[in-house]
Amino acid sequence: MPRFEPFTGIRYDLDRFRIGDVTSPPYDVIDAEDRASLVTRSPRNAVVVDLPDEADGPGRYADAARTFAAWQDSGVLVRDDRPSFTVYRMTYTDDLGRPAQTIGAIGALDLTRPGDGGILPHELTTPKAKSDRLDLLRSTRANLSPVWGLSLTAGLTGLLDITRSPLAEWTDDDGVRHATWRVDDEEQVLAIGRAVGASPVVIADGHHRYETCLAYRDERVAATGDPGPTAATMAYVVELVEDQLSVRPIHRLVSGTGADNLIALLEPWFDPGDATVPGDAAHRMAAAGSLAVVRPDGTARLIRPREDAFDGVADLDSARLAHALGALPDLSVHYQHGVEHVVRAVREARADAGVLLRPATVAQIAVNAHAGDRMPPKTTFFHPKPRTGAVFRSLG
Repeated sequence: MPRFEPFTGIRYDLDRFRIGDVTSPPYDVIDAEDRASLVTRSPRNAVVVDLPDEADGPGRYADAARTFAAWQDSGVLVRDDRPSFTVYRMTYTDDLGRPAQTIGAIGALDLTRPGDGGILPHELTTPKAKSDRLDLLRSTRANLSPVWGLSLTAGLTGLLDITRSPLAEWTDDDGVRHATWRVDDEEQVLAIGRAVGASPVVIADGHHRYETCLAYRDERVAATGDPGPTAATMAYVVELVEDQLSVRPIHRLVSGTGADNLIALLEPWFDPGDATVPGDAAHRMAAAGSLAVVRPDGTARLIRPREDAFDGVADLDSARLAHALGALPDLSVHYQHGVEHVVRAVREARADAGVLLRPATVAQIAVNAHAGDRMPPKTTFFHPKPRTGAVFRSLG
């Protein structure tokens, strides 16, 4: 089973900086406009080092490393005096308007190949250049943002003490309330580490970062024979239970044929249904057991999976759609979260059609995890996401 241990964190000096001004969303959900806005808010925002500006060219990784070191030298960032876990809670309203929260612990999770040593993959991954994250890791020698793991240990949530005043607390632009607690009490640290180490951990978000950390560990072993701190990566571990997770779908953008023709091409697998508008699609899709195809005029058409068309295919919209699209030649498929982003892409002709999917349930994720199966690429979008900059981990 995986080892999960405290580490000596590096944090912003909260006497000098408002934590909401210097933390950022994960790098892979930020576009150029988002990055510029975060830097305007504070030139010491974590995005400066976690997502170097591409316009700065190949030297941007070395610049990020120098900035990260300078922030530590000048006291922008301060090092904890001893190892600890960071308990991290997000309080929010879910997509059905209900109050919700996600509580987990940030620590150092042992790196092992997915499927070995108690680390389980959650989804198949798509080919993606890892050089950006690897170049940044080589330069900064730090874990700047955590991967997200799901623990199969029942009762982990109850071990995470949030009865004290938080170390930091802030609300982001989406109205999510974030709070962190530093846990360095010996008994609590042992209890959390043992609980996470008692069951497999499913990598839910950050597969490519996890694989990059594995590659960097292997480099260090080849160079020195000793992985040192690179034997683990910073991870946010949450208990895999319904009341701790909010899962959104990742939709598809399709190019190569028009939306109405796509509906016709999909008829061997999906029955066309009623027209709707994307703003109402989620509720209509849930009620009808359907997906929806978005047209350039901003309308959508429900398509319901045929009961006899998916023998041997996982009970997931992502799996059904992949099965059908895989039989249609000359189509290009891209991934996009957020209905509004899908609608905009189709209206602006950046795609010929969008296909809206229903979210995978926590129960489906749990079944796949216990069975050791992988979901299709880009099936789940966990929301909300912990902010980058709450704590950093040095790799020496």
